[in-house]
Amino acid sequence: MRCTTRLLTAVFALFVTFSTLAQVPYGPVRQKPPGEILSDLKKLNVLGSVLYVAAHPDDENTLLLAYMAKERLVRTAYLSLTRGDGGQNLIGSEQGENIGVIRTQELLAARRVDGPDQYFSRAYDFGFSKSTNEAVRTWGQDKVLADVVWMIRQRQPDVIITRFPPDPRAGHGHHSASGFLAEEAFKQAGDPTKFPEQLAYVKPWQAKRILWNVFIPNAFQSSKRPDEAGNLIGIETGLYNPLLGRSYGEIAAESRSQHKSQGFGVPASRSPRMDYLLLKGGDPAEKDPFDGVDLSWKRVPNSGPVQTLVSQVISSYQPAQPAASVPALVRLYQAISKLDTTNLYVRSKRQDVQNLIQQCLGMWLETNPTTYAATPGETVTLNTNLISRSDIPGEKAPVTLVSMRYSTGKDSTLNLALKPNDQVVLSTRVTIPKSMAISQPYWLVKPIDKGLFQVDNQQLIGLPENPPALTTSFTVDIAGQRFVYTRPVVFKSADPVDGEVYRPFIIQPDVMANLTERVFTFADNSPKTAEVVLIAGRANVSGTLKLTAPAGWRIEPASQPFSITAKGDEQRLSFQLTPLADAQNGQLQAEMTTNDGTFTSGLRVIAYKHIPTQTLFPPATAKLVKLNVTVTAKNIGYIVGAGDEVPAALQQMGCRVTLLGAADLSRNLSTYDAIVTGVRAYNTNDWLARYQPNLMNYVKNGGTLIVQYVTPPSGFLRSEPALPQLGPYPFSISRERVTEEDAKMTFVDPNHPLLNKPNKITDADFNGWIQERGIYFAQDWDKAYQPIFSAHDTGEAAKEGSLIYATYGKGCFMYTGLVFFRELPAGVPGAYRLFANMISAGK
Repeated sequence: MRCTTRLLTAVFALFVTFSTLAQVPYGPVRQKPPGEILSDLKKLNVLGSVLYVAAHPDDENTLLLAYMAKERLVRTAYLSLTRGDGGQNLIGSEQGENIGVIRTQELLAARRVDGPDQYFSRAYDFGFSKSTNEAVRTWGQDKVLADVVWMIRQRQPDVIITRFPPDPRAGHGHHSASGFLAEEAFKQAGDPTKFPEQLAYVKPWQAKRILWNVFIPNAFQSSKRPDEAGNLIGIETGLYNPLLGRSYGEIAAESRSQHKSQGFGVPASRSPRMDYLLLKGGDPAEKDPFDGVDLSWKRVPNSGPVQTLVSQVISSYQPAQPAASVPALVRLYQAISKLDTTNLYVRSKRQDVQNLIQQCLGMWLETNPTTYAATPGETVTLNTNLISRSDIPGEKAPVTLVSMRYSTGKDSTLNLALKPNDQVVLSTRVTIPKSMAISQPYWLVKPIDKGLFQVDNQQLIGLPENPPALTTSFTVDIAGQRFVYTRPVVFKSADPVDGEVYRPFIIQPDVMANLTERVFTFADNSPKTAEVVLIAGRANVSGTLKLTAPAGWRIEPASQPFSITAKGDEQRLSFQLTPLADAQNGQLQAEMTTNDGTFTSGLRVIAYKHIPTQTLFPPATAKLVKLNVTVTAKNIGYIVGAGDEVPAALQQMGCRVTLLGAADLSRNLSTYDAIVTGVRAYNTNDWLARYQPNLMNYVKNGGTLIVQYVTPPSGFLRSEPALPQLGPYPFSISRERVTEEDAKMTFVDPNHPLLNKPNKITDADFNGWIQERGIYFAQDWDKAYQPIFSAHDTGEAAKEGSLIYATYGKGCFMYTGLVFFRELPAGVPGAYRLFANMISAGK
């Protein structure tokens, strides 16, 4: 893909500089009500910092984060080691790095609610892990440890808080690894001999202490280790904030409920709540996590006048007239500017004052392009809206827009007076530099190295997302002082239902290609048609498309011309793929050649209403798999669950697939050779339990029913529905799993039909599996069920619940925790062969 691997330009550097102070949202800067402005004014008086560390999106204690950011008013950040790439998706079919993109945005949405900043390491969530050693070995211990050290040196926290202990009590190898790495980084961040390459940008930093946020105090007391003799520090976090009009429990619930892809919506709590912290390293603390930490301006030399001005601003604040505080805030800004600007607090508080001036004025600064995407070299129209909605009492000179500068290099001198509540609309055209990088998420520019995103630029590590492709800098004169406000250029549209909708402005390739199938499977040497959808990134793009493949594949025609007139339009071209006798499994790659170069990117748009639309440019590829597979079942009914791509895999095997809803299950089901329920179907479809008798009758009368894994009720939510009896005979669902994707699969009964008809299953069919073998295994099954496999992770006892089988009447029933929803889209041949046997069991 052209431009993707180029170093990001000065726009990126500008964003990284400001990211250490305050994160820049893609949407507009929300205008805060007077109570929240007062809270922010009070925050000017607090010079302290806390860094919270855990492993995944949803691990964070949103109540404690809200309390730290909005009650204690300290600079608060959450470092999630991973982006949650290995989890399941309850709202769509995205998996892997794509669900990681969704969960990144959900975490950012959560932080916009509860207040802290959000950061990530380069660690990839490769799925459930049972030990710290496995996690850090897969990630690369030194690399992820370096990332945690980097964030400590950047944020300079007084206190570090971990969500999990560094041992098996954490319940997940990633969890315990986050505690282990945080404790190691706490020790090393102040040592200049550790990761010295970072010192070109940051300086060593030693936090005062590191604490573990103990989740259940009673359970902790029964599992205390010898080195955990210190007392727990109790903090009342369930407080009510009258300035915000909400308790921290209410804020935390709203924050937690942003994790929609995981189904983590929770009710608000308005009751008291205690959180507990245990010292894990550093100076002891008796009653408070900040014991012995000076949280005042005394920690900054020569700041006495600043402290006086801050107190005056707070005491004189008028909620009915916030703009009256502007002259004092300007004087405060000038006083802070006289201090040592290499000091992090000096820089961050000065930025906070600048933001408060904008808030007190009700000043709106926004630039919107007329399109959400452009290509390098393209010219776009930008519309800028400005309004200052308040007078400054006693100030004769109006607020003046001195100049504007776009990150493309175009600028203008205006000296335009902004009259109160008088909107100014300006329009200009800018040309996107040819050197601009494509807006691929920076952590996905290079292929994932098993457990680690490959990021070469040290200054990008930790950032939650790419910087804006374009920015506008507004130089504004306020009470005789000039301020520069930098805002991202964002696309804005009006939706008839949702109203005003924002979307990041992106840079895209001239042309993109999507193959209509992720995997092409061939059971014989018969040709298949591969359709390619070309999407124009700009107007009047033309060239030649060809497909390349490994040895042993014939592609006809060798290439085809394309020509697309309008930007955003599509052209569909077809090729014939034929496997020859020596066909090798591998990648089918689309390449588009134009006068401007060769392009090899696809286009993936991730659009959900609760997050900004995300645009990715993955390689324009599909997998080619030559299978030795026989399928005797042809007509399959599929009940969609939490979202997977198994139906497409069934179609690739030559099956007709009908998606079944509630109304379909009340009809005659005998026309289906097999019915398959998607992952978590019984968790996500309440109506499915009502039709369970119909499904059992279908089996009794000769049908084949396959239930892919469901999750047992967690016990955390009272509203969770009880699962019906899933099969004709009792069994229950456990949380047992085999996480080693190469774990030995022992055949309990090698002569069982599922292992022999119509395909002979061998050990070789379990080669090449990804992420894990299976999850949520069956347990406590009736003697009518037959386990098919036995497997276990290293050092554990054998588990037989990955696939159980029973006959019932004339038909058969199967429950499986094997992760076909991962293996089939990944083109794993053995998974296709085994699944073919399962759907063909009744034939």
